[in-house]
Amino acid sequence: MAWAERRGKNSWRVRYEKDDGSLGSIPGFSSKTAATAYADNLESEQRKGTWIDPCAGKITLTEWSTSWLDALDVAKNTETQYRSLLTNHILPRWGTTALSDITGTAVAAWSKKVRATGYAEATVTTMTKVLSMMLADAADDKLITANPVRTRRRGKRQRTKRTERLWATPLQVLQIADQAAALVGNWAAALIITAAWTGARWGELGGLQRHNTHLDDGHIIINPDIGALHEINGHFSLGPPKTPESARTITLPPFLITLLRHHLDSHDHPHVFVTTEHQHPRRSNFSRRAMRPAADGNQPRTNPPIRARAIKPGLTFHELRHSHKTWLIEDNIPEIAQARRLGHTLDDEIREVYSHIGPAVHDRLLSALQQRWNTALTDTTVNHIPTAWHPTTAPANTIPPSSQQPTTKPAH
Repeated sequence: MAWAERRGKNSWRVRYEKDDGSLGSIPGFSSKTAATAYADNLESEQRKGTWIDPCAGKITLTEWSTSWLDALDVAKNTETQYRSLLTNHILPRWGTTALSDITGTAVAAWSKKVRATGYAEATVTTMTKVLSMMLADAADDKLITANPVRTRRRGKRQRTKRTERLWATPLQVLQIADQAAALVGNWAAALIITAAWTGARWGELGGLQRHNTHLDDGHIIINPDIGALHEINGHFSLGPPKTPESARTITLPPFLITLLRHHLDSHDHPHVFVTTEHQHPRRSNFSRRAMRPAADGNQPRTNPPIRARAIKPGLTFHELRHSHKTWLIEDNIPEIAQARRLGHTLDDEIREVYSHIGPAVHDRLLSALQQRWNTALTDTTVNHIPTAWHPTTAPANTIPPSSQQPTTKPAH
């Protein structure tokens, strides 16, 4: 319900009933006719459900962020990232600004200023994305008429070339693993080799437990509910992997079955990959103590306990996954087999639905991975990886029938 109400000799306002039963007021009309016309239009939009209360957008972004965060339903690590960006970047600039006063032009200027201070493009993009999501939800809740932050097509063309990710050859992976074993222990080598020859993510391998490691059948299972180890604010917890497609079964080449069996015999922890102290490895510590010196070398250091030479400077743990993908491409493995192994989906929905992996493709994939391991071993001398890990019992192209790719998804 809405009506016109005189405020002075030549001043009228529109009064209307809000959803909570209180009365709202829109002043500034010079005649009863103008106020009545606005009131009639307001009532019509209220009946159609398109009415946007101009007072609703006066709440500040800080006020809205409280409700928005309470309703947020994302992974714990994603929520932690959003809260950090809000606290450190978004609210210091926009917290006292009313939702209705935030404009796309002002946000674009802010993004440009933040970028100029030296923040990475990906960080600035994520900041703007979070702000845009907040405003989009405010528009959905009819606090503002529309989200003012949208893709801008004007301005300078983006001239920053996307940095190509690094990848390593099997020989380089084996050399890096060998140095990591010398630096922090054999567990680090087992982790690096498994990552490179399965394409599994850090969190997926950190969350891998013995009961999901089926060496007699030659596969590991990334569980859909607890298949990844998440590290949030220094605390570990098990949860779902990155995407629904990431819940999968990954088959193992023969050498890796031998390697993991030997590795599991070295400790009794329920998780497969733990440190020498039987603790979950922390990603930052692993990078600093193992991955970086093992890949980059530590020649600049004076008298380090273990001298490491540069193998593939800059290579990150995640890029072992890129390496695995590259090997599959080089070995002409069909794209659907690559996607299933890495937990991806194909862009083409028709191919995604109608493509399948036959036993011959699966066996060829495992044989190619086994051959890459054998070739890497013959090309180098390893000093710190136990000889018990070496595939002395399985021929290069022999894939146990029991390890063929399962046709069903892992059980919950």
